[in-house]
Amino acid sequence: MRLAGPFRIVALVITVGLTWIIVSILLGGPGSGFPRIQQLFTKPRARKYKCGLPQPCPEEHLAFRMVSGAANVIGPKICLEDKMLMSSVKDNVGRGLNIALVNGVSGELIEARAFDMWAGDVNDLLKFIRPLHEGTLVFVASYDDPATKMNEETRKLFSELGSRTAKELAFRDSWVFVGAKGVQNKSPFEQHVKNSKHTNKYEGWPEALEMEGCIPRRSTAS
Repeated sequence: MRLAGPFRIVALVITVGLTWIIVSILLGGPGSGFPRIQQLFTKPRARKYKCGLPQPCPEEHLAFRMVSGAANVIGPKICLEDKMLMSSVKDNVGRGLNIALVNGVSGELIEARAFDMWAGDVNDLLKFIRPLHEGTLVFVASYDDPATKMNEETRKLFSELGSRTAKELAFRDSWVFVGAKGVQNKSPFEQHVKNSKHTNKYEGWPEALEMEGCIPRRSTAS
């Protein structure tokens, strides 16, 4: 009976020691080949590729992601090959149409400008898109109002770049579009939401649009 106390103490020490060893193994202590216990309950993050795309683009394709402006508060973004071409952070976006011209062969930015389609001069836009070279890629993201100053020639030029909806673009519509000089068919990269008080997400403006994808590099660009 006198030995019961010491045996209990020894048993307790052994139990604590074994518990410590097991916990150390599960937590992945030094020399342990077991995964850390946190990894057993943590969902691995999905890998992101260029411009945040969920999958990589095929060879000889350019990865892009673009977002139109939200109302007149949040500016648009245009990303190409993991490089931000236009954004509020770069301080090169503005009300109207935000356009980035890109060499379709190399993927290099040629020029990026914003054109005020509410109070600006549409001739500035026309001078920008009239002389495009064959194979030039044209990225367009709207912000606030993309269409008030549009005239027939402007709509025709965008249509020739592959747009399906430029002819019907109206006051405060949301629009994102990727076209190219010299295309024969309409672009698969275009989204358009009309400004309607019945469906608008914001008071006076429709929802912002997001578009991403992979664009084949052009074979020539003069």
